[in-house]
Amino acid sequence: MTGPAEELPGDLRIEDLLRELAPRVLAAVTRRFGRFDLAEDAVQEALLAAVTGWAEDGVPPNPAAWLTTVAVRRMTDMLRSEQARRRREQLDATRSLPQSLLDGGSDSISTADQDDTLVILFLCCHPDVQPASQLTLTLRAVGGLTTAEIARALLVPEATVGQRISRAKQRISQSGARFRLPEPEERRQRLDVVMQVLYLIFNEGYTASSGTTLQRVELAAEAIRLTRMLREKLPSEPEVGGLLALMLLTHARRRARTGPTGDLIPLAEQDRTRWDRDLIAEGVALLEEVLPRRRPGPYQLQAAVAAVHAEAERFEDTDWAQIVALYDVLVRMSADPMVRLNSAVAVAMHRGPAAGLELLDSLAADPKLADHHRLAAVRAHLLEQSGSLDAARQAYLTAAKLTVSAPEQRYLHSRAARLGMREQPPAFE
Repeated sequence: MTGPAEELPGDLRIEDLLRELAPRVLAAVTRRFGRFDLAEDAVQEALLAAVTGWAEDGVPPNPAAWLTTVAVRRMTDMLRSEQARRRREQLDATRSLPQSLLDGGSDSISTADQDDTLVILFLCCHPDVQPASQLTLTLRAVGGLTTAEIARALLVPEATVGQRISRAKQRISQSGARFRLPEPEERRQRLDVVMQVLYLIFNEGYTASSGTTLQRVELAAEAIRLTRMLREKLPSEPEVGGLLALMLLTHARRRARTGPTGDLIPLAEQDRTRWDRDLIAEGVALLEEVLPRRRPGPYQLQAAVAAVHAEAERFEDTDWAQIVALYDVLVRMSADPMVRLNSAVAVAMHRGPAAGLELLDSLAADPKLADHHRLAAVRAHLLEQSGSLDAARQAYLTAAKLTVSAPEQRYLHSRAARLGMREQPPAFE
């Protein structure tokens, strides 16, 4: 590496920078070699080298070029181990790597700065790959999520995630898929998985499933950026507009969700003057554009729920009847257990905690939710609102044990501790 190492701007971490660059580097290496399966392995090794090397030596002047160079060299090594015919075909095209790649020269810019992330996104969602494996691979290749993060997002074991990634890369390699955006009709066939991936990436950014911070703003912003790109390619798809609206309306709350020390602030206690009104206006405008097309989908309905929250000046002003009505439609449309959990919260806010607790009892049998901290946290909140303080305290402690997010743990422990000092149940809001 030549040239001085650079400091990262603001509070951007090396991990955040690598997550942002990884899809572009993967696209560059795949475009050069035409072997997505090997390219993904090579890029993962380059990322590991960067995590250890940059922490000690500093970030290179052109980090994308550095990653691309390491990944290309690793690709070359892997290709040398294959049959002689394939080795000659691949090495003829990559016989020499210009030193300017390491220096951050023009060759590295043309290699790594072209943003083909959407191409990678659709490639991971190839129809020859099973939907579950499409989702898993894309969260890794495009979202940069770890195996553990993907497992938590999808509510499956980590071993299952690894198996799905391996199978997906094999099927893409066997399919002979070309590195290009599919034709419009084929894009639509892959659209459901593409949108689900973008939504899960956004959710991991909005509420990190692990770590010391509640939010990973750069990850959420990247999901929004990619969804904007997707909407440009498919402007007539109302669900894409609905997904973007949902992200914007949700991301608008980010500044109000944590206190000065990074502690979680629940929706009921947030300072709504800190919500981003420009993002809210953009999200509402998108909804007003797509809803009249009368092709409602889960993302449009969730965005409508977020819009109802955004319209309330105070938490007490929330139109819970309208939110419950939206969730009634959404539950019939979506199999997502988190949708049913959110619906139970809305019902409790509208009809009282007993009604919400009754719905939670039916959700406890779902294996995807049974050991999830959110189910225990919601139960704790509703028990608290109903006056069952001892049971609520135990549920808060259970939820704290189930989450690996430090801010959520602190919040849940504080709620449990507070109940030990209370004699009267709070009024239900």
